[in-house]
Amino acid sequence: MARTAPPLHALTVALGDRLFRVERPFGAWPANSGKVSDVTVGPDGRVHVLLRHDPLVDPDDPRVIVLDAHGTYLSAYGGAEIADSHCLTAHPDGRIFVVDRDMHEIIIFSPEGQRIGGIGRRGVPHQPFNHPTDLAIAPSGEIYVSDGYAGWHVHRFAADGRHIATWGSFGSGPGQFAEPHGIWCLPDGRLVVIDRSNHRLQVFDPEGLFLAEWPGFRRPVAIWGDAAGRLYVTDETPSLTCLAADGRRIGRARPMLNGAHGLYGMPDGSLLLAESNPSRITRLVPIEA
Repeated sequence: MARTAPPLHALTVALGDRLFRVERPFGAWPANSGKVSDVTVGPDGRVHVLLRHDPLVDPDDPRVIVLDAHGTYLSAYGGAEIADSHCLTAHPDGRIFVVDRDMHEIIIFSPEGQRIGGIGRRGVPHQPFNHPTDLAIAPSGEIYVSDGYAGWHVHRFAADGRHIATWGSFGSGPGQFAEPHGIWCLPDGRLVVIDRSNHRLQVFDPEGLFLAEWPGFRRPVAIWGDAAGRLYVTDETPSLTCLAADGRRIGRARPMLNGAHGLYGMPDGSLLLAESNPSRITRLVPIEA
């Protein structure tokens, strides 16, 4: 992925009263057959970019690209271990959890990119996953997985990967899902799940008790939250919406071209958007008032 010439125009977007400068592409890496699917940032500040491949057709290129905070290429991993890259999440201890969607598994990597574990029986549906989509780490250390392409569940695991509970059924009522596609844990332990085909977010307590429905999206896709409890949600409008922890809408912008399949925040307050079409990372840099 080569860098392009400096842009002729400057783009600024607003999320409420906060302004951001749009920069893209962020980062560069060696040629790879994969397309950007997601992005996360480890506690060391390194950026992990997930690339999606067709495992039956494409070369076994690396699935995860590691960049420094400035976008400089550092390393890559996962070509031999990951088949169908969908989403990834950085654990506070530095481990990287990758959703290998069509292999029905969550793969756990060390910060250096060595496979060190997994959740789910690899390659076998319903053990317990059926094409899972995303994963979130709760403040308690528990792990929640949205199981949404051929299932309609949320799975709850202990910090050591032991299965605790599963909830959800197909439908559009409270606690039901048509396509749970993204998931995030708020600082107070509440769980927010993207129910994409029902065009809404659903909010649960840590045990899976339904608390609220936040509608008003057009097929929401990805979700990330900051330490202050603000949530950022992309949808297929395409737009990026910022919500308060109570669901109140703070602001909305259109900083991407055709949509973002993933997003994550950086320590400096920048936001990274994983765009699949065209394949790239867009960075939103805060503009100081």
